[in-house]
Amino acid sequence: MKMVFRWFGEGNDSVSLKHIGQIPGVEGLVWALHDVPAGAEWPMDKILEVKKQADEHGLHIDVVESVNVHEDIKLGLLSRDVYIENYKKTIQKLAEVGVKVICYNFMPVFDWIRTDLFKELEDGSTALFYEGSKIENIDPMDLVKKISENSDLTMPGWEPERLSHLTKLFELYKDVTTEDLWDNLKYFLEEIIPVAEKHDIKMGIHPDDPPYPIFGLPRIMINRENIKRFLSLVDNPYNGLTLCSGSLGANPTNDIGDMVREFADRIAFAHIRNVRIYENGDFIETSHRTLDGSVDIYDIVKAYHEKGFTGYARPDHGRHIWDEECRPGYGLYDRALGIMYMWGIWDSLERQK
Repeated sequence: MKMVFRWFGEGNDSVSLKHIGQIPGVEGLVWALHDVPAGAEWPMDKILEVKKQADEHGLHIDVVESVNVHEDIKLGLLSRDVYIENYKKTIQKLAEVGVKVICYNFMPVFDWIRTDLFKELEDGSTALFYEGSKIENIDPMDLVKKISENSDLTMPGWEPERLSHLTKLFELYKDVTTEDLWDNLKYFLEEIIPVAEKHDIKMGIHPDDPPYPIFGLPRIMINRENIKRFLSLVDNPYNGLTLCSGSLGANPTNDIGDMVREFADRIAFAHIRNVRIYENGDFIETSHRTLDGSVDIYDIVKAYHEKGFTGYARPDHGRHIWDEECRPGYGLYDRALGIMYMWGIWDSLERQK
């Protein structure tokens, strides 16, 4: 298992490369060009700037998260081919600097959704929280108004500058069915995967978060059955998974350890984190420790160990602890603790061989 750590770039992250390099076992960064809009070709000078920064601290840049997929591709519009060509060119450029994995998602409109970025836990730490009653039965066409009126709804990446696009997007998705989304994903994969294989980069799709439909929008990467269907769309080892235990784990019927054991040879990237699910289906993110949440982190790490996993893994979201001021879910301290928890499990399993 190769341990990596997500970094949002100088001036855009409270965590320094120096601090990341001090976490035991961390070999590289998980990075992206966050100022490049979805669908645009990534400029080589900006890619090389990140590589230079990482090299100066002895860290590799093997994993990119994410090269975002333009909505026109998900919608299946005629304009999608232009954005797919830009995606192919970006893959080629990333290969030139040694990138081995690209994480992406195929979630319509929104990536992960939370209703509270700093919900307090019993110990006084805070974490990302999802309260279903604030999401369910909301007319998506009213959503823009609710956010504009300073609602406590939080739509990551959509406020304030992208807010004006929501109404148009909801209109475009109004008649898009789940099967339409599957078809559009297959079209994208058939174009992209041969290019990824040629340049020795594995594509790892991220599950939907949370793993069920939101605002009437179709969501497809939600469970074991759909993962199997996804992998069969283009049956190629370069068409792989970013298996996120927290995203899939928000549905208690998903057994993440079993998924690791079944799909290990197609997992390009492992996101390991924990959530606590309440009786009404709400959930909050917790420490990585198994006993603190509803996801069996011990069994997940054990499954990766059993399968001899040599891919990339990172601690996903963490709590905000010790009064750290940070990007929601991405503080240094709790993610570093999560790494040490995972290494503790891994090392103990190594001793049992």
